[in-house]
Amino acid sequence: MSDLQFISRALQLFEKQSRENLLYREYIHQLKQKSTELTALDQLPFLPISFFKTHTIQTGVFEPELFFESSGTTGAVNSRHVVRDLKSYLSNTEKNFKEFYGDPTEYCFLGLLPSYLERGNSSLVAMVDYFITMSNHSSSGFFLHDFKKLYEVLIELEAKKQKTILIGVTFALLDFLEQFSLQLKHTIVMETGGMKGRKTELTRAELHEILKQGFGVASIHAEYGMTELMSQAYSKGDGIFYPASTMRILLRSMDDPFEMWSADEHIMRTGVINVIDLANKDSIGFIATEDLARFTGNGGIELLGRIDNTDMRGCSLLTA
Repeated sequence: MSDLQFISRALQLFEKQSRENLLYREYIHQLKQKSTELTALDQLPFLPISFFKTHTIQTGVFEPELFFESSGTTGAVNSRHVVRDLKSYLSNTEKNFKEFYGDPTEYCFLGLLPSYLERGNSSLVAMVDYFITMSNHSSSGFFLHDFKKLYEVLIELEAKKQKTILIGVTFALLDFLEQFSLQLKHTIVMETGGMKGRKTELTRAELHEILKQGFGVASIHAEYGMTELMSQAYSKGDGIFYPASTMRILLRSMDDPFEMWSADEHIMRTGVINVIDLANKDSIGFIATEDLARFTGNGGIELLGRIDNTDMRGCSLLTA
């Protein structure tokens, strides 16, 4: 959709959620902001993401089909995201994927997500499981800790020149490379973040260099999503993420949370991510995250990690 269409839909969503989302309505009231005065994306009020840990954030009255829950760390309070129906989430993830990679049925999907599989209600597992089912490929599937089997499957798929996506949590991809190395020509390696304190912290550039050498690929792809969102952003190997059409990313000043900038300014600013997610119609579409980023001047963002003094998240970003 065009920028004007996105702005129109975002303002319509805001009008609905400012009336029907009780927590958001109270938040706006505390800000003393009048909805009739809003005409641009950087004027919208963004709800702090921490509320997902303390409140049920829901627009309208309905019985949720499920809750997505963040992984967190031991002893931490996890975020919970109301999902009215799983089908709407999955259809949106499919649409987002197609914008970047084309038809999912053309790929074999291999999931290396041990920490996510070992708990329930993971949005990432739900997405990858959906793609595995869509692919209808006999080799598609999850690999919990069976690195040898994963290695054998990758070798077999390469021999058949099968388009493949290996999507894995960062520490598991590194663990795999401690035992095996490959020269992949038909496989996209996609990391989702996630070190969970299990390894020495690496910069994203250092991490990608290790993964490129170990898997024998020219670039490492990455996915940016979170429990609290319905949409995703993707990086196709240069470390720069681009949001799907259902998302817009703004940056807010670290000194003034109400000062915001959009990527359309083509200025390489650094700030904290505010997300507009049009697909988040049943919870909240306007979220102030705790992720630090830099605009790259071409419509993308470079992720820089977490801002200080915030809880560590199970899938927290690596520092740049």
